[in-house]
Amino acid sequence: MAETLTSHNARAATLIIATVLVGAVVWWLRAILAPLALALFLMVIIDGLARVMEHRVKFIPRKASLAVALVLTTLIIGATAYEVTIHASTFLAQLIAYAPELNGLVQKLGLEVGMQVPPTVSQLVTQLNLPHYLSSLAGALKDVASSAVFVFVYLIFMLISRSGFEAKARTLFATEDRFQRARAVFVRIRKGVERYVWVQTMAALVISAASFALMRLTGLHNSVFWAFLIFVFAYIPILGGAIGILLPPIFALVQFGATWQPLVLLAGAEAIHFAVGNFIAPRMQGVSLNVDPVVVVLSLAFWGAIWGVPGMFLSTPLTVVAIVVLIQFPSTRWLAVLLSRDGDPMSLTDASADPSATPSAEAG
Repeated sequence: MAETLTSHNARAATLIIATVLVGAVVWWLRAILAPLALALFLMVIIDGLARVMEHRVKFIPRKASLAVALVLTTLIIGATAYEVTIHASTFLAQLIAYAPELNGLVQKLGLEVGMQVPPTVSQLVTQLNLPHYLSSLAGALKDVASSAVFVFVYLIFMLISRSGFEAKARTLFATEDRFQRARAVFVRIRKGVERYVWVQTMAALVISAASFALMRLTGLHNSVFWAFLIFVFAYIPILGGAIGILLPPIFALVQFGATWQPLVLLAGAEAIHFAVGNFIAPRMQGVSLNVDPVVVVLSLAFWGAIWGVPGMFLSTPLTVVAIVVLIQFPSTRWLAVLLSRDGDPMSLTDASADPSATPSAEAG
């Protein structure tokens, strides 16, 4: 009995030490691993889009579906970046024009909280050391641009080398049984990530479209820009949706003042977010991803601290991958149980498994 307890304690200590070491390595190599993880994520999306075109768009040759999916994804990302740049510059120009309204709003809020001489916007900007933050923002944008280049380079080379994945897997796993098990794990991971992307994308589209209609109805400026921000923020679990739906009502205070429009935007955004999160998204998702909400929050905090914004976007897919991998081994199955919502992590993988297809075969 004592030997068994000692063995369990040693195993738990080893697991904790290994987790800390892996976290340190992942943080230390974040400049390399974060773009690589984003490239893998994009490859899964492009591969899924290619397979959809193979089955639904008959006039596209099967061998050309992957190239078409890559070009289509690149065009969407490029067009999105262009539109955001255009609307962001317009938004900044209008924000400067709203300086008197901003001053009035700051003065009113200052008097409400008991300040005898509320500061002006220019004084707040001076106190905030705006040049320092603009320099930090420029550095962050430079990092984003360089990371985007790395992501694209990784993605291209992954797509080029993907034809040899099956041969490598067959060499790595000596027996056919081991190869089939590894293939099933790969398919489960891919299906889980694809389902998460599909549900998040559809939910984000519904939220952003409904929010856009509401913003147009109230006459809020830069509705397209806000709708896009809401769509992007929706991919960040929990925090993203809350931030996305709060930004338009806040800036409606600047444009309209303390009138009915900000209240309508806030109440409408909350209603849209509640309806999508509690009714529409679960119906689209079908079988739940079965990830504990506490784990979602912890994963968001962990990967956000290590990889920043890319880690926030990838936190839930990485958790899904971790559950699928952990459940394959008896010694780590208990961790998968703890990470799951209902204690049955197999429900995450069984509904997604498709043992009839290999990674290379489905890749086209």
